[in-house]
Amino acid sequence: MPVINRIAALSDEMTAWRRHLHTIPELSFDCPKTAAFIKERLQEIGVDEIHEGIAQSGIVAIIKGPTEGGTIGLRADFDALPIPEETGVDYASTHPGKMHACGHDGHTAMLLGAAKYLAETRNFSGKVALIFQPAEEDGGGAKVMCDEGMMARFGIDQVYGIHNFPNVEFGKFLTTPGPIMAAVDSFTIHVKGRGGHGAMPHETADPVVAACSIVQAIQTIVSRNTHSAAEKVVSVTQIHAGTASNIVPDTAMINGTVRTFDKDTQALIKRRLGEIAAGQAASFGLEAELDYEHGYPATVNSPDEAALATRVAQDVAGEAAVDGAFPKLAGSEDFAYMLEERPGAYLFLGTGEGAGLHHPKYNFNDDIAPVGASFFARLVERAQPAGGK
Repeated sequence: MPVINRIAALSDEMTAWRRHLHTIPELSFDCPKTAAFIKERLQEIGVDEIHEGIAQSGIVAIIKGPTEGGTIGLRADFDALPIPEETGVDYASTHPGKMHACGHDGHTAMLLGAAKYLAETRNFSGKVALIFQPAEEDGGGAKVMCDEGMMARFGIDQVYGIHNFPNVEFGKFLTTPGPIMAAVDSFTIHVKGRGGHGAMPHETADPVVAACSIVQAIQTIVSRNTHSAAEKVVSVTQIHAGTASNIVPDTAMINGTVRTFDKDTQALIKRRLGEIAAGQAASFGLEAELDYEHGYPATVNSPDEAALATRVAQDVAGEAAVDGAFPKLAGSEDFAYMLEERPGAYLFLGTGEGAGLHHPKYNFNDDIAPVGASFFARLVERAQPAGGK
């Protein structure tokens, strides 16, 4: 695997950076220790500009090439999860109830490694914008950074991100043109009835029976209302009602998730959820209200940039270790907001066997950091060659 020699030599340093970050996991936007550590490393590396306080703790650093050109954005997320760690490693979390269970510490180390190489060599035109983002897991930090004008402020023309993927072959890259991850929405249906004694149901308007009917009818959205070729998921995950065996409650609540890859399917499902809830409730003489919450949008790679990322990944890992037509995943990523504003691509990088993401025993595989850092570096050099396009 042709990892850049200089980046391979940084392997121990990237491991040290990553393991320090692993000891200080922080959540959402409130990541002052993490941001301070990143800033210190960027100062040592010798980037040209460091801009702090974007989306509270986010950072954008700029490295300038020797000639004029565009600006390519490289993104690493750095927030952790509210999970008690069970890895047993000697660099485990020192913040109780928090851990880097998704590898964002590794993503940050990879981008710092690429930054050190790019700052030393500057074998590219234009600029590189190093995007260190908080609140991927909770809060949509990518959206906040975009809403604060990051793309225009730094003149970013295209943007790329990588996520590690446990239990995928070590060093294998996965990406695709078009949607790669789903939009994630949630819905809550409030069924309003009239409670009473369980022994006298004729005197009530039972929301439990109506809720059961609504749940059954929701199953027809995917099977009967959406195109058979459209990829989508509608799952009811909660029903809550009542307090005792002999009481018919006044209300019932239904909750679930919707995963879609295009806005037309998303809109259709939202409409049908409202129609089914109201119609089924009315058939029992009740009322129901839909509360639909839009989450992260679909992560959609632009075709040209996905093709470029695939070629660069092949340069780094070899053609056999790159799947450029990876099937869509129903998970979600707030990097989607950056791809809504600028063309770019999102990739997964296999890290070999180990505990899965968001598991208390998960631990980022440090051996993969030189591969990811080499991808970022080669991407810059290929997208913005020193002699110009």
